[in-house]
Formats: sequence, structure tokens, C-alpha cells
Amino acid sequence: MRLGAVIITMGDRPGDLRLLLDSVAKQEGDPIEVVVVGNGAPVGAVPPGVRTVELPENLGIPGGRNEGIEAFGPAGSDVDVLLFLDDDGSLPNTDTAELIREAFSADPALGIVSFRITDPETGLTQRRHVPRLRASDPLRSSRVTTFLGGANAVRTKVLAQVGPLPGDFFYAHEETDLAWRALDAGWMIDYRADMVLNHPTMPPSRHAVYHRMVARNRVWLARRNLPAPFVPLYLGVWLLLTLVRRPSAPALKAWLGGFREGWATPCGPRHPMKWRTVWRLTRLGRPPVI
Repeated sequence: MRLGAVIITMGDRPGDLRLLLDSVAKQEGDPIEVVVVGNGAPVGAVPPGVRTVELPENLGIPGGRNEGIEAFGPAGSDVDVLLFLDDDGSLPNTDTAELIREAFSADPALGIVSFRITDPETGLTQRRHVPRLRASDPLRSSRVTTFLGGANAVRTKVLAQVGPLPGDFFYAHEETDLAWRALDAGWMIDYRADMVLNHPTMPPSRHAVYHRMVARNRVWLARRNLPAPFVPLYLGVWLLLTLVRRPSAPALKAWLGGFREGWATPCGPRHPMKWRTVWRLTRLGRPPVI
């Protein structure tokens, strides 16, 4: 089973990027082909054998990853599985690639694997990094309904069947959009606690566009993928949750602005999931209203 890895970078963490590339190179089994995408910035020096793609502008996280996918042929078809890794992470264990090969070989219906993210200093996994509602035990592997964007592996047949990440999202919720389309096509998603990516603990709100993008893209996500009766239910629940969390006035203003933007702007093609997919999501513990 051929593995590739896509890493996007803004060129501002060369030391972290080298640490990640070294950890990928140390994986047991056949070598992993690596493409580093400079998302509107030069990549800088990389080890021999690592390919680079330098984009003239920042296409956002999904746009940059999509360019990396195509570097492996149409829909990544030159390899069987693509790893997507954050450039400030690293693989602490050398058997992760072999675990990935075993997982996808053993289960033909497995489309996506989400890794466990741990802080390199404390070894702790943040609750938000466990992609299920019952997240109190990050060491428990399970079937899930979404995955973590910078710590995952995707079978390239999934990308060929359902399409790439939604490039217009730029940042936030692009993983869930792909996850829902994959589940609707019959693929399964696993969270694997034994596949680990070290990544420093940071709040997602460190990004200046966080609150606006999160709100806008959640509206787009619902408009693109949910059956019509679920759209107001899903977005109503998230509006209520946002208000209950009592964000600061500037954060709430940005969130509400993004929420309005999500309704006022094109969301891309609409392909509402089948009702049996709604039931699958519900059986997996996350009905599409939460």
C-alpha cells in the first residue's frame, strides 16, 4: 500500500517543518512520498526526495491541501492513502505508517482515519481534538463522523469518488464537509488513539479570521450537505450554543457577521445527504443537529 503525505506551510516554521519531515522519514516500512506546499510563501530548504509546490497566493488550508493532493496525480491517484499533517506537528512513533497500512488493508470500507493529537510537553489530548461527543477518554478508539484536519489519513479512492476539500471554505469545517460526503458515499471514519501526532496546545481562536470563518462555514456546511428540514435545526442549535458560551463582544460581532455572510453568499454545489446517512450519523452518536 503506497502512502503519500501532504504538508502545507506558510514558510514561517522551518525548524518545526524539518522536525516533521524527519519524523515522516523515520517511519517503518516503505518510504512515504512527501509533498510540501508553500501556501503563498516559499517553502525553504527541504531534505532530498521531498517535493515542493509553491503557490503564488495563500489559498487557505483546504485550497493548499487540494494542490498537494493533485501533486500525486488526479485525486492523488499515484498513491493509495494520503496523510495530511500540520507543519508544526511530528510523528513521535515510528510505526504509525505501518498501522495506517494495516488499518486500510484490513477494512475495505475504511475511508478516513483521524489521529490522536497530543501536546509534546504534557502528553495530554485536548477534548476538542477527539472527534466525537463523548470525548472524555482520548485513549479509546472508535468509529466517528468527522476527523482532524492536520492529523489524518485519507484513502485516495474517497477523494476520487466524492471530490476534494471545499476550497472556498479557506479555514474551518472543511474536514466535516468531506467527512459527511464520504459517509454519504458509504465510507467509514475511524478515530485511532494509537496513531499519534505531537502538536503544541494552542487555542483555535489565535487565527484572526476564526470567529467569522467558523460561523460562515458552518452555514455553508449545512446548506451544502443537510436535508432541508435539518438546516434550521442544525444552525439553530449552534446559534444557541454560541450565545450560551458568552463570547466577548468583538468575537460575537465577528461570529454573527460570519453567520449572515453564510446565508448571503454562494455555498457551492448542494448535495443533501441521504436519509440513511442521517441515521448512520445518529447511530454513530452524532446526529446532524449537533
